[in-house]
Amino acid sequence: MPGESLSDVDAWLSDQTPRLLDELLAFLRIPSVSTDPAYAGHIAEAADLLLRRLARIGMDKVRLLEGGGHPSVFAERLDAPGAPTILLYGHYDVQPPEPLGLWHSPPFEPTIRDGRIFARGASDDKAPLWIALSALEGWLAVRGSLPVNVKVLLEGEEESGSRTLPEILARHGALLACDVMLSADGGRFRAGRASVNTSLRGILALELRLRTAAHDLHSGRYGGAVGNAAMALCRLLASLHDERNHVVVPGFFAGLRRPGNADIAAIHALALDEAAFLAEVGARPGAGEHGVPLLEAIWFRPTIEINGLTAGYQGAGGKTIVPCEASAKLTCRLGPGQEPRHVAGAVAAHLRAHCPGWADLTIEDHADGSAAYVVPDGDPFLAAISRTIEAVHGQPPVHVGLGGTLPIASMVKQALGVETLMLSYAVSDENMHAPNEFFRLSSFDEGLRAWAAVLPELARARA
Repeated sequence: MPGESLSDVDAWLSDQTPRLLDELLAFLRIPSVSTDPAYAGHIAEAADLLLRRLARIGMDKVRLLEGGGHPSVFAERLDAPGAPTILLYGHYDVQPPEPLGLWHSPPFEPTIRDGRIFARGASDDKAPLWIALSALEGWLAVRGSLPVNVKVLLEGEEESGSRTLPEILARHGALLACDVMLSADGGRFRAGRASVNTSLRGILALELRLRTAAHDLHSGRYGGAVGNAAMALCRLLASLHDERNHVVVPGFFAGLRRPGNADIAAIHALALDEAAFLAEVGARPGAGEHGVPLLEAIWFRPTIEINGLTAGYQGAGGKTIVPCEASAKLTCRLGPGQEPRHVAGAVAAHLRAHCPGWADLTIEDHADGSAAYVVPDGDPFLAAISRTIEAVHGQPPVHVGLGGTLPIASMVKQALGVETLMLSYAVSDENMHAPNEFFRLSSFDEGLRAWAAVLPELARARA
């Protein structure tokens, strides 16, 4: 490892791994879904479990931070005068488990098969979060102190867009002041390939509702005379892209920055086999935006995706109606330089302009979205993380983009003026947000070693 020997901390973590895994399984059993109000009690249960754990391992000022929604869990341990202060971030909420019928085992009954933990939230973000907290526990148990000042912020709304996190940051800015944020959320590009995240795409969400009549109508008496809401919405959604899967919304790409030389070098260094990459998820080449390399597409390129589409009769058999209403849920992933509110306005304007006069269209956007985020070149904390990963894995990490979004990164930059770095041991193929989400047991061991080693390495970094 860089710097001092950590054999004592590593030995403690290795000895305690069975217990730490048992505790993780208990954490995974809590269905802490943030998007559905029916799960609110379980969100509180998960937060309470984290409060108790942080207090038990010796963290100070353990408390909840309220912002009007699901609270964040806070703690700190300031043992290192003169050393940087790290804000350790993770989130304890998870995505909904549906469709339940596609799970091979119940989503909130964690099951270990073939060296993997299967459960909703296993990869995103409960196991990575648990690894980070376990490293703190190991240092405090063995050394009695931490080599760097640490504040912990564990969010309860990441999977629902971090809706009240800006209020938490505004109310508690002084308490959360730090030199850098280190996130346990994020992900490695591939198992067995050392990597470090250096960019995130942004996101915004829209919900559409199109109506053509007061109620569903008999298709024999009204078909051909009254607008079919399902057909109208499908045509409207199809107008967002051309046949090359290129977004044709005026103003959509405003401000978008092209990948830099380092980004292009990282793409070439991975030498990704596109067909093999797509085959892993049962897909074939040809569906992406024409002329855009795959890694550029999923790391830096903005998108408009239909996440859900509802209209008409969905029961068994047929029902001969003209649907009066149809709805869709959309998200846009945003590239560097795009402004979420501008993009939302451009998409809404396009949809309204293309909606036929005989239909009523309602568009609801959800909060302000999150901008893309890029770690600055030459960041000293990024260099410290890269050295740690190289020491743990025996190879220098390749810099990779993360096609997903970590809303807090742009929020923290604006509210606290600090950068966000990521050290997550989730892997991109672990079915995040999908049935049969899993986390590799081997990643748990690697993550413990890396998080234990990164703390003293960060202590030597200077912004």
